[in-house]
Amino acid sequence: MPGVTLTKWRTIWQERFPRVPLEVQEVAQAEQRGVLDSGEADLCFARLPLDTDELHLIRLYDEVPVAWVAKDHAVAAVEEVSVDDLAGEDCLTEVSPHAIDLVAAGEAVLLVPMSVARSQSRRDLAYRPIRDGEPTTVGLAWKVDNPNDLIAEFIGIVRGRTANSSRTARERGDVATKKPAKTPKPARPSPRGRSRGRRAR
Repeated sequence: MPGVTLTKWRTIWQERFPRVPLEVQEVAQAEQRGVLDSGEADLCFARLPLDTDELHLIRLYDEVPVAWVAKDHAVAAVEEVSVDDLAGEDCLTEVSPHAIDLVAAGEAVLLVPMSVARSQSRRDLAYRPIRDGEPTTVGLAWKVDNPNDLIAEFIGIVRGRTANSSRTARERGDVATKKPAKTPKPARPSPRGRSRGRRAR
């Protein structure tokens, strides 16, 4: 989702799974359920609300709501605002190039999570926290019937599980790339010089 920062988790993944690429794509909020249903993505950092039927969902953190305005807007002159302060404004909630242009022209205010305003920062815009605004929640979602074994490994990374609490990085890499098992060594002869698999008659 726009505004979700994955740098830390991607770095840990690369350290533990150097032979397994982690492909990341940005998904619009309206499409976050669709990419899971279609199998286009194994997991999605989703912004709630989200239909969780046949989905697993881990709630991760809440986001601070902000008013995103033009730099010369009255809101930009204060440290924070209330919902009542925005009562006379044309408030939008869907981020799009057209909506941002309206904000830059001083014709509208965008109500978005702070992470979204930060990720799309512009010199002609400013954002201020809404102290009594409703926070949004970001979670990690995946299909109940998805058989990908590496989903559990990524969830462990997001939850802060260390490498020592599971298999080693080398073992995980072998499993992920389905490395053939080594040929077992032949059995050693028994102390009497016979094979362990045979008995003398």
